[in-house]
Parts: sequence; structure tokens; C-alpha cells
Amino acid sequence: MRVYMEKKELTETVCNACGKKMLVENGILKEECIHVEHDFGFFGEKDGESDSFDLCEACYEKLISGFVVPVDRRERKELL
Repeated sequence: MRVYMEKKELTETVCNACGKKMLVENGILKEECIHVEHDFGFFGEKDGESDSFDLCEACYEKLISGFVVPVDRRERKELL
């Protein structure tokens, strides 16, 4: 969950799974976080709904550890 001030400056990011408050300084998130935004389309029960959430790194790892098909993970050579 992300909280913004009036000028769209990030003030707070909280993990939706465990409730951990992540470090935000001067509008910049200073911890690794998975942010998901999804607009549901046709053919499902959530037609027209939009969901968004944030997961801290520990909760993300816990989530993917239960996948039957593992995530495709590779090391990047350059970070932008």
C-alpha cells in the first residue's frame, strides 16, 4: 500500500501481507518492494475491477516458494 502527499510525493509504503512499514526518505522508497497493479478485463469474476498491492522482499519470497511452477529468475548484468 502506498501513501502519497498532495504533490504525488511518496510518504509511506506498507507491505500488504505482513504490515511492515518500508523505509521512505524524501519521497524515495529505500527498500526492495514488489508493487503490483492489475486491471481485470473480461472473462473473469472481477471484470472492471483494479487491484494494487505491495509486498516486502520476505513476503514475496514466501509467496513464490509455494508456486508449483517456479518463477523464471536470472541475474542481470546492469542495473539502471
